[in-house]
Amino acid sequence: MDDVEVRRHLPGNLPQLFAGGAEDAAGRTLSVPLPEGDVVWPDPGYPQRQLLPRPAFWLSDEPVHGELWGRLRAEHERSGLWPLLMDETDQPWASGQIAPEPVEEVGNYVPHAFMYEVWGDWAAQAADGDHDDLAPFGRHCPGPAPEGHPLDDADAMADRYARSLSARGLSLGLVAVERGADALAAVGWQGALNHNEWTAPLAAVVRSWEERFGARVVGLGFNTLELSVAAPPVTTRHAVHVAAEHWAFCPDILFQGPGTLAGYAEEIRGKTWWSFWWD
Repeated sequence: MDDVEVRRHLPGNLPQLFAGGAEDAAGRTLSVPLPEGDVVWPDPGYPQRQLLPRPAFWLSDEPVHGELWGRLRAEHERSGLWPLLMDETDQPWASGQIAPEPVEEVGNYVPHAFMYEVWGDWAAQAADGDHDDLAPFGRHCPGPAPEGHPLDDADAMADRYARSLSARGLSLGLVAVERGADALAAVGWQGALNHNEWTAPLAAVVRSWEERFGARVVGLGFNTLELSVAAPPVTTRHAVHVAAEHWAFCPDILFQGPGTLAGYAEEIRGKTWWSFWWD
């Protein structure tokens, strides 16, 4: 049977995920059968930045295998739906405690400006001696690190990480975005709320990592983020520079981890996935 014949329009209520509803979903196809699931709406009683007139994402009722994530990732260009492995350990996503932000806002943020702002705020408040944790940079923000050299195809790396990550028993999410980084804003993820009030600037940083390090958004928890990385830093010098970016993005990975940039850099050098968590 010809591939075109087995493709079908987006099933069920998936067209509701698009800004223009069925009109925007017209022409999009999905040949991968989905498990049972339903769309997730933001809770009207939850403090939100924007109450969207549509659901934020679709969520499976039960955990899924990583192979399904890879098949859906491969169809993203045709379906317009980016897959996520969603951790419900701390709280069920279906409760709707999410605050979607317009994806259009992501493009208004410049990743290096965000990094300089975070670094400057820290430097202004840091006591004498605290800057030793961020050696060799200290109070002086180094800016974004150079791009990495690919160890493998970014999508193939993401598929492998999804297979590994799915062993945790994670649900499948689908969100209508053009690229994985934008899913952070679209689903209303608030994992970094105690660090940054808005999610859009963090999504802008992840966009930059997609381009420089072949990163792909694979999984989300209520305060965690899982990325595959096809072009990680492989030298100590590069890893320390990338570690500085990670610290600005998620300070908890340092202060509740190895305690120094140098120590954290050794943890990520050559590593093909990045895991972040926030208090």
